Amino acid sequence: MRVFVTGASGFVGSAVVRDLLDAGHEVLGLARSDASAAAVSAAGAAVHRGSLEDPDALRAGAAAADGVVHTAFVHDFSGYAAAGELDRRAIEALGEELAGSQRPFVVTSGILARTPGRPATEEDSADPGFPRVSEEALALAGRGVRVSVVRLAPTVHGEGDRGFVPHLIAAARSAGVSVYPGDGADRWPSVHVLDAAPLFRLALEQAPAGARLHGVDEEGVPVREIAEAIGGRLGVPAMSVPPEEAAQRLGFVGSIMAMDIPASSELTRKRFDWHPARPGLIADIEAGPYFAE
Repeated sequence: MRVFVTGASGFVGSAVVRDLLDAGHEVLGLARSDASAAAVSAAGAAVHRGSLEDPDALRAGAAAADGVVHTAFVHDFSGYAAAGELDRRAIEALGEELAGSQRPFVVTSGILARTPGRPATEEDSADPGFPRVSEEALALAGRGVRVSVVRLAPTVHGEGDRGFVPHLIAAARSAGVSVYPGDGADRWPSVHVLDAAPLFRLALEQAPAGARLHGVDEEGVPVREIAEAIGGRLGVPAMSVPPEEAAQRLGFVGSIMAMDIPASSELTRKRFDWHPARPGLIADIEAGPYFAE
């Protein structure tokens, strides 16, 4: 299958590209810069120049492919709502080209469902108040697209991570203290990037229209343990602060840390024979690569 991958040089997207190529697929990778194009080419994929802001380029990439995997997202924690709106427009452009074709379209989402008292499952609807609205793509199932959504854990970790964990490390390094909100019992699901990548391929190859898959290995790591692991590596104390102060110190990430959002991937594992096997989040933090300068 010839697969158009957005975000092909990114943290998650580059792992997806490697997995697709290893499985025998051809990849056409979106690249917005010379550096991104060089990375996509070095991985063994063909390069398609463009960006999320260029709907014509997105439609052209989809037109040249048998299926699409959309991993690109602007991870700007200071402007998350704007990033969500850009994502919506990109999905609309890709969906316009795929409509009526029954081609597969795999869209990246996050664990957006809050289900007090139990882990969220693939059958739970997304939280309508969350600024990332990528699950609206599932409506394309009614327009002749074999669309599915991979909900990634909020902490996708591993070499090259530029998300939540590096943000927390930078904040702790700057402040001389690794903070967490309240008693630190709120839980974040996690998954290693090299475990998450094959799930996109499985969705591309197998998922029926409208399916939700959970890219979750650990159902919920207490945020206190994350802060303590970071503090231990940096040699600074981990400290509880009120949730409002965590949001002030850490911005959007601090607000997310105060959410208890455990999630299960039991249905995904059974339906798609997916078996994550890489190290967990705390082991990955304690291993040290996150702290290389």
